[in-house]
Amino acid sequence: MKKILIFTATIISVSVSTYSCKKDKATDNSLYNEITSANYSYYKSGNILSAAAASPHGSFKLKINALAQSVLDSNWKVINGKTFPDGAIIVKEIYDGSNLSLYAIMKKDANHKDAGSGWVWSEIKPGGSVAYSTGKKGSDCITCHNGSPNHDLVRTFDLH
Repeated sequence: MKKILIFTATIISVSVSTYSCKKDKATDNSLYNEITSANYSYYKSGNILSAAAASPHGSFKLKINALAQSVLDSNWKVINGKTFPDGAIIVKEIYDGSNLSLYAIMKKDANHKDAGSGWVWSEIKPGGSVAYSTGKKGSDCITCHNGSPNHDLVRTFDLH
């Protein structure tokens, strides 16, 4: 009887874990599709920017959607007192030399099941394979993004 209970508990645990991973992957896939098919504006004319000190991202281009753009002034600075609205997307296209190697994505969606501090965080390689899942809820990102300066956990516009 004990073996049957252990076996049943193991099957349930694996099933729940598999279901959860599939849901996370669906969110990551959705983000990937969104950032590779929508219309975005590039910060600093799409020039590759060097990482700020202590950044884990390396050199990058930054692109944002119209909702993210709505809280920026004409100099790409966050307007005082503004926060990014739900649906705002900020993408760092990270480069290794001249090769695109990773997308680091932040999507403002305070009510999403995977949101961490109001944002859904993901890192996805070109082609769509997940390097950092939304299911982690930004646990490895938020501490740095909470550093000074930041506006609504976004640092780039103050550091570059």
